[in-house]
Parts: sequence; C-alpha cells; structure tokens
Amino acid sequence: EGIGYLRVLLYGPVGAGKSSFIDSVSNVIRGRMTIPALASSTTSDKSFTKKYETHKFSKGRGSSKTFYPLVFNDIMGLEDGTNCGVHADDIKLALKGHIVEGHKFNPVSPVSEGDPGYNSDPSGDDKVHVLVCVISANSAQIKPSVLQKMSSIREIASELGIPQMAILTNIDGACAETETDLRKVYRSKHLRKKMKDFSAAVGIPMNCVFPVKNYSEEIDLKNDVDILILSALRKMIDFGDDFIENM
Repeated sequence: EGIGYLRVLLYGPVGAGKSSFIDSVSNVIRGRMTIPALASSTTSDKSFTKKYETHKFSKGRGSSKTFYPLVFNDIMGLEDGTNCGVHADDIKLALKGHIVEGHKFNPVSPVSEGDPGYNSDPSGDDKVHVLVCVISANSAQIKPSVLQKMSSIREIASELGIPQMAILTNIDGACAETETDLRKVYRSKHLRKKMKDFSAAVGIPMNCVFPVKNYSEEIDLKNDVDILILSALRKMIDFGDDFIENM
C-alpha cells in the first residue's frame, strides 16, 4: 500500500505516562532533551491530551531536515465510568485510520461517519500498525470499567490482526530497588508481580510487557533509562514491520 511510516497508537488510563513516553522516545532518538508531546506534570484524574495528534521525530535541521519512518499517536486517556475520557469506539476507529488529525475527542459522543472528524478513505499510513497499552506501575488497581474498555479495544485490534504490547511506566516510583538502580528492574519481585497481575488482567503476554522509566525530572540523558526505552521501541518496530509486511 506504499506505507511511508510505522504508526504506533498509545492508549491507557489517564496519567499512565503516554505523552511522557513519547517525549522520552524523542529524547533518546534525538540524543537530547525535547518536549514534543507537552506532557502534564500535574496529578489529575482528567486527561491532559484532548486531541488526536501525530508525533513525528525529526533528524537534521533546515533544508536537510527529515523524519524517522516512525510516528506515535497520543490519545485522550481512558477514565472510569461512562461519558468520560476517550470513548472506546473512537480508539477502534483510530485503529482503522478513520480519525482525522487534530480531532478533538468528545467523551459523550464518539465520531461517526459523516462527521468532520471522520476519515472516510484512510490510507495505509493512516491505519495503526502497533497498539500499545500504557499503564503506571505505581497506580492503584485498574478500575473494572476501564478494564472493560481496554478489553473491547484489544478485541477489535485482534480482529484486525494488529500486534499489541504494553509498557509499564513509573517503575522507579513503584519499587525501592529500581528507584536506586534501574538495572535491577528484572530482579524486582514487586515489579514482576505487577507485570504478572497486569498481564493477567488485560490479556497481554508477559513477554510483551516492557517496564520503562520515562524522563521526568532529569536534565540530561541516562544510559539506564535509554536502554529500557530502546528495548520497548525495538519490539514495537519489529512487531510493526511484521504487520506491514503481511498487510
């Protein structure tokens, strides 16, 4: 279909670190601190992201500026209850490429055919090639209504054959061991239990759940942070390449 770039869609509860993960990927790819996704630094149960936005990663400057063949879509967070947060139906439409760039989400009314926010003729580039669930390791248990929304989104992605994985953020705040040394992430019994519980709750296999620490208070890049982000990113690219190959 002449696909020019791999599209990754991030979804998950409010405040899980979706925008921060995009910022962190940008930092690692560009080798310096950047702020493309305008992540919120406040704790709130309401989503900071309101619009459907594509985030690209540039390399070079001026006339030699180009973009990596990888884009992320940040989406309004899933919230507890009905008529709040992003509507699961909007995420399902996004998977198929039917949500236009810049569409402002309405929790009460999902996009429908004929709306200005509806893309009636999506290209291969518009469609999602990898679906990533983002969850915070130090948040309370996921609410049943949010789990239900996740389940329905995963079901549609499975029907479309879209590869799925998960990112467990805030691992430094969830465990004393990793707070002092990120290299202990896979030795932490607490984090392993978190990953197992999450895997069981949403149905994503353990080997597709990646612990990461987003850049938040750092002013310089750190190898231990970069390694975990790159590990998750590598898997996204591998999954996406395989999916595009078979489209």
